[in-house]
Amino acid sequence: MAHILVLDDVVDAGILLKRILERKGHEVSVFSEEEEALGYVRKNSVDLAILDIKLKKMTGVEVLEEVKKLSPQLKVIMLTGYPTLETARESLKHGANEYCVKPIDKDELELKVEEVLSE
Repeated sequence: MAHILVLDDVVDAGILLKRILERKGHEVSVFSEEEEALGYVRKNSVDLAILDIKLKKMTGVEVLEEVKKLSPQLKVIMLTGYPTLETARESLKHGANEYCVKPIDKDELELKVEEVLSE
């Protein structure tokens, strides 16, 4: 299956995503710090990044821009608890494949992950 990176400033949210995705057979690495996640992408092969838009030091869109520089083929799903048309547009403009609204629906997450990975 896929190697997935999850970046969310709320550790419990990242762990929840990890549990859901590991049940589907994916290998999941969870981060709550932007620098650690970017460092991981630099050193490891990752198939999909799931990035929260609201983070501690950077925005999810800024992290998206950085991961795309490091790994242009990396698939990305953005997460937000505060959906706006502007953040959706900005995410897609910078290369996000999909956009999900929190609280995450387990079935929706599984479906979007499968769709993005099969693109």
